[in-house]
Amino acid sequence: MGLPKILYVDDEVINLELLQLTFMNEFTIVTAESAREGLKLLALNPDINVIISDLKMPVMNGLDFIKEVKRNNQEKVCMLLTGFMESEIMLEGFNKELIFRYLMKPWNKDELEKTIQEALLR
Repeated sequence: MGLPKILYVDDEVINLELLQLTFMNEFTIVTAESAREGLKLLALNPDINVIISDLKMPVMNGLDFIKEVKRNNQEKVCMLLTGFMESEIMLEGFNKELIFRYLMKPWNKDELEKTIQEALLR
């Protein structure tokens, strides 16, 4: 069956590479540099289990990306990973049941891995 497949969307390539390298033995990490690219990759990879998105991105931010994902893929488990504490966005994400978790950058490997494992059980 292979490793669980995770989609990580972030406009900073270094963040994509870091997550990929850190978890290459635990998960298959599919990366996208924009929300639009993330939506395309999701359409091509219906077996993606969990979606992690940066919040602050040009053109479409992380929450708008997740709203778009949820429109056609209600069952996908989505998380925001960001360096910014945005309480209104957090509240909207949780109240509308769009996001499973909101994690702060820089992330801690053990905490992020545990959160991804919890998301995979949903």
